[in-house]
Amino acid sequence: MKTRLVRIGNSRGVRLPKTIIEQAGLTDEVELGVRDGAIVIARTSSARAGWADAARQMRQRNEDRLLDVPIPTRFDEKEWQW
Repeated sequence: MKTRLVRIGNSRGVRLPKTIIEQAGLTDEVELGVRDGAIVIARTSSARAGWADAARQMRQRNEDRLLDVPIPTRFDEKEWQW
């Protein structure tokens, strides 16, 4: 689909047809970037999207444990009380 750049103050913009917005699943906030000479407009994703599922899968595989052995500190040995 060909379209024209329109003036928006000192900048330029592109009008996106409603059908394209719906097909791409865009909302009011988007990610904008350049890849291989093309302007890319993408829907935003949550910073931690998928973390809950990944944690559940780690738990099912029994991989949700500490990587290092805990080292007790002076606080643990003398000051901590239950």
